[in-house]
Amino acid sequence: MASLSASEKLDYLRLIRSENVGPVTFYNLLKYFGSAKEALANIQDFAKKGGRKKPISLCSQASAEKEIAALEKIGAELIAFNEPAYSPLLAKITDAPPLISVLGYKSLMQKKSVAVVGTRDASINGRNMARKLGFELSKADITVVSGLALGIDAAAHEGALNEPSCKGSTIAVLGTGINVPYPQSNQNIYDRIKETGLLVSELPFGTPPQQNNFPRRNRIISGLSVGVVVVEAKKKSGSLITANMALEQGREVYAIPGSPLDARSQGGNHLIKQGAMLIETPADIIDSVKADKTFRLNEDIYTEDFTYIPEKISDLELAEIRSKIISLLGNGPVLQDDLIRTSGASAASVSIVLVELELAGKLERLAGNKINLLAEWE
Repeated sequence: MASLSASEKLDYLRLIRSENVGPVTFYNLLKYFGSAKEALANIQDFAKKGGRKKPISLCSQASAEKEIAALEKIGAELIAFNEPAYSPLLAKITDAPPLISVLGYKSLMQKKSVAVVGTRDASINGRNMARKLGFELSKADITVVSGLALGIDAAAHEGALNEPSCKGSTIAVLGTGINVPYPQSNQNIYDRIKETGLLVSELPFGTPPQQNNFPRRNRIISGLSVGVVVVEAKKKSGSLITANMALEQGREVYAIPGSPLDARSQGGNHLIKQGAMLIETPADIIDSVKADKTFRLNEDIYTEDFTYIPEKISDLELAEIRSKIISLLGNGPVLQDDLIRTSGASAASVSIVLVELELAGKLERLAGNKINLLAEWE
């Protein structure tokens, strides 16, 4: 793996910042056209075939250059999914961010990491446990990953930062731009992580807090980690979403048990009943992580050739498949694998049609490789 050239990275940034282009569509376009440059040149035609009536808003070269310059000004940088500095674990998930902004010690992404998550409205005991986990994991040379939120997240970061050597240190995954600390009350933690840990964001520079960005951030928290430990969480919470994402990504899930009378313990207790590893002390996690044989930092994970353009499918064949796909969608999300199997079309042709429809604004991709047809089309 070699680093991208400046022009290639600029094209990557332009593509992922363009309207209706999410990570999965980015990778499909890259695979189909062989380069981001070619994808940008042909994207309008793809959207038109999907039923788009007006042109897609493409990220301009000037806008992409401005973002890169703003990152460089604060000492941050962009890392692409196929560059050596990118987290090998994160790169394995199907919707890994094609580009991430990083600020701090990017080498932390090459170490074993464990995510510590939980409620913002944490109890004193919950915060103390998260702080102890952060401290002991960092001391054991395991990086602590969390989301810089109030409560459990902040306590886990603090524990790792308070370990004198900062041996494992900590990674904060932001639901804002890399330069926007949130919540503002955690500015001090943000500043400390910038000095001895790592800040990570997939969002454009300067992006303010927006509710819909935080659930998607959770897949990065679990994606960076060999496992996720839930300290305190309600049964329906973002922390449980992160735990479910971890399971989908093939990661370990740990949970701290608590009183059944406390709603903040219901999520962790539920996970334990579902098979999550019960955690009583930090040593339980450390022993599990140290024994993990599936984590291969030097493994060659980029096996797909993005310079190869697959055989094109005729417009007539695609039109027939497109019509069939649209007729099969509706009445809620469906698995892409089920769509392929039921349609009888090849995986490649279904992927092309889904890219066209997504670019046209007719469908959305959900967690778990699910597709949902949007009720209102343009």
